[in-house]
Amino acid sequence: MNKQLNWPLSSIVYQIYPRSFMDSNRDGIGDLQGIIQKIPYLEELGINAIWLSPIYPSPQKDFGYDVSNYCDIDKVYGTLEDFKKLLNLCHKKNIKVMMDYIPNHTSSEHRWFKESRSSETNAKRDWYIWANPKEDLSPPNNWVSVFGGTAWELDPLTGKYYLHTFDTHQPDLNWRNPKVQKAMFDVLRFWMNLGVDGFRVDAPYHIFKDPLLRDEPLNPNYQFGAHSMYDTLLHIHTAWLHESFFIIKQLVEVLKENENKFMVTETWGTIDDLLLLYKTVGWKWNQPFNFSLITLPWTAEVHKEYIDRYDKLLGEHYLPSWVLGNHDKHRVASRIGKKQSRIAAVLQLTLRGLPFIYYGEELGMTNTKIARDKIKDPYEINSPGLGLGRDSERTPMQWNGDTNAGFSEAEPWLPLNKFYKEVNVEVEKKDSHSFYNLYKKLIELDKINSAIREGIYIPLPLPAQNVYAFLRKSENNKVLILLNFSRREKKLSMDMKGKILLNTSLDENDVIVDLSNFTLRGDEGYIIKL
Repeated sequence: MNKQLNWPLSSIVYQIYPRSFMDSNRDGIGDLQGIIQKIPYLEELGINAIWLSPIYPSPQKDFGYDVSNYCDIDKVYGTLEDFKKLLNLCHKKNIKVMMDYIPNHTSSEHRWFKESRSSETNAKRDWYIWANPKEDLSPPNNWVSVFGGTAWELDPLTGKYYLHTFDTHQPDLNWRNPKVQKAMFDVLRFWMNLGVDGFRVDAPYHIFKDPLLRDEPLNPNYQFGAHSMYDTLLHIHTAWLHESFFIIKQLVEVLKENENKFMVTETWGTIDDLLLLYKTVGWKWNQPFNFSLITLPWTAEVHKEYIDRYDKLLGEHYLPSWVLGNHDKHRVASRIGKKQSRIAAVLQLTLRGLPFIYYGEELGMTNTKIARDKIKDPYEINSPGLGLGRDSERTPMQWNGDTNAGFSEAEPWLPLNKFYKEVNVEVEKKDSHSFYNLYKKLIELDKINSAIREGIYIPLPLPAQNVYAFLRKSENNKVLILLNFSRREKKLSMDMKGKILLNTSLDENDVIVDLSNFTLRGDEGYIIKL
């Protein structure tokens, strides 16, 4: 593997949701000074890159994804000086810093949109997507918002509709306007000039829409009650238009104006979709997220088939990324159970590629049940009862068993998980078998073991039903990963011997094992040096 490529090759990226990480000023909301306080924790865990969810000025209708100023910090999180302190401290600790970049839309409070809506002759009118109503004054077409309802909002001042792919307070930018492109490219330049190392690009597949505003066809597989309103249509005119690939490539060209910058794009799609993005854009400066560990049925057979094919198609030239959870998806420990989420951690951190850890995954944090009167997420408010709400995976980080889990001295902006007294950093650091210590040891292995850090992926036949096995191999090192996706113990007969480097229960280490007659416990995984 070429060692001259960019920094992501050797990184473990930790996603911080700033509102929920650490509150330093007693307002119940996490902030930059809170993150600064917890850098030693990240350093001890072994993290060497962080991704911050949005911290730009925002009216917080969608908690930062509605940006009112791309080149400043929201006062709820601190100041630009606070951010510079965080950036400098991270760099002193050899921790890279990535920011969220939201290109599809701004807040309706952004000065660009205020100018755009002021009149049809305003110079920024064409910075957003405006359209005439139909004769009956209904929306221009049948496009729907991701958050539910029509994607169009009537603006009474000029009697025209503006497009909002998400919330009504998030009008879509018109990326067909070169002035918009330049302004948004300059946003990247602003933060790179401050020293930011990279970006996570939000929803790039929505950037371009059909200029003819044609209706989208109905989705024949839509099931009422099982799918959101957004799924009623096939989004052939509002998602992944070919121009989106071009603009992602243009973003990369902006990154290349500076040395050693990187971005990762939020990309939901098939293997072929991801491969096309790799080939079109290149990967040394950009990677598409791979969300398969979130979306695929949790069986060894399904994951082996997918990962084998994906790794083969990417080859050694491209580097994959792997995600177990984030601010939009339910926590992995709630999706597949706490025992299997330890298996998932081993899988993610031993596969070839770049892993992204969502804050609290290293503790085994689970979803938090949110009472109706405590819901904050507009997705849930607009589409209730479908399980689409995202508050449950955004609750405060659990630092200790004290009041408010050590997150804040004030009532937190979202309720605490009821298990925070047992599941927290302070408790788990002391427990040698905890989630925290499993993650810490996995990250240590990634850094010291050449096969796991940079070796090739070698598929193996399933050694038993619902047991996934593969090899990682470097020049002088070969490691076997064994993962039992089942609760039942499995009898294995593999012509291999080796030394246990780690198992998910953290109760065996440096033990020599003969796999020709080996019993693999239920919910157990092993990393074995052959």
